[in-house]
Amino acid sequence: MATSKTSDTSAKKTTAAKKAAPKSAVSKTAKPAATRKKSVKPAIITSEERYKMIEVAAYYIAEKHGFGHDHMSHWLQAEQEINAKLNA
Repeated sequence: MATSKTSDTSAKKTTAAKKAAPKSAVSKTAKPAATRKKSVKPAIITSEERYKMIEVAAYYIAEKHGFGHDHMSHWLQAEQEINAKLNA
């Protein structure tokens, strides 16, 4: 029982502190974190990394199709998917 009373009073204190803050203390020019733009540098992918990504993607495509004998189409499909992701 003591634990619930303690949490209730601390909740009341934080609520009271929020209500007591004057409106002039809030900055009108500050943007919420969700609307700020973050500068993201594009990743540099080497040809070896790109080849490995295509290889892994082709494996999963082949697995999805039961490892059939159409290896070239699996590779080409994987290459298209990886190129689309890297160019996006």
